Amino acid sequence: MLILSIDTALDACAAAVLDTAGGVIARESQAMKRGHAEALMPLIARVMKASGVAFAALDRVAATTGPGSFTGLRVGLSAARGIALAAGKPVVGVTTLTVFAAPIVSESSEHPVIAAIDARHDHVYFQVLGGDGSSLVKPKVAPIAEALDAARFGAPHLVGNAAKMIAERWPADAPPPFKINQQPAPDIAWVAWLGAAVNPENSPARPYYLRAPDAKPPKSPVPDASQPPAS
Repeated sequence: MLILSIDTALDACAAAVLDTAGGVIARESQAMKRGHAEALMPLIARVMKASGVAFAALDRVAATTGPGSFTGLRVGLSAARGIALAAGKPVVGVTTLTVFAAPIVSESSEHPVIAAIDARHDHVYFQVLGGDGSSLVKPKVAPIAEALDAARFGAPHLVGNAAKMIAERWPADAPPPFKINQQPAPDIAWVAWLGAAVNPENSPARPYYLRAPDAKPPKSPVPDASQPPAS
């Protein structure tokens, strides 16, 4: 299976082409906090050229769905849906937290895994998995203090762009973290591998929001210019 994977959820703009029979055949990742909209399509073009794979030859397109930047998510998902539509291929979404945790879970560690993303305002998006991939705490957004309750599961493997934040506030009376993997963005290769594994019917390529956007519409909408003013 040939998969084009795309990630713009956090502080990177990345794409890769995976051949599940042989591994990643082309990839590129650029660190960036903003500017994904301008950088993504040229980056995808370079990756596709380097892979030697035509868009029509792809079997599937995969993209991260969040949690992450609201603007960044829309850029990546719009590109993924557009490419898939033009190529007549399925498009799937995988959550950012799952991608962070996947390479650790694949090693079948005995330690629980806490995948965490900075949600700002002293909050994190996080989920907790057993070393075998079993769900211990479902994805949620919560104060960092609540994420620290996961200490009850034992010494964890922390991963994500909030891994150090959690490690710095880890309870002194709990077993210390087994390992800390501070990463600004998930591995684009694992976006592809998970994209190849999921069922398109229950893995939609749409934003995975755990909370509403910070920016909210005004309470009093602008009057419709086509309507006469109230008398």
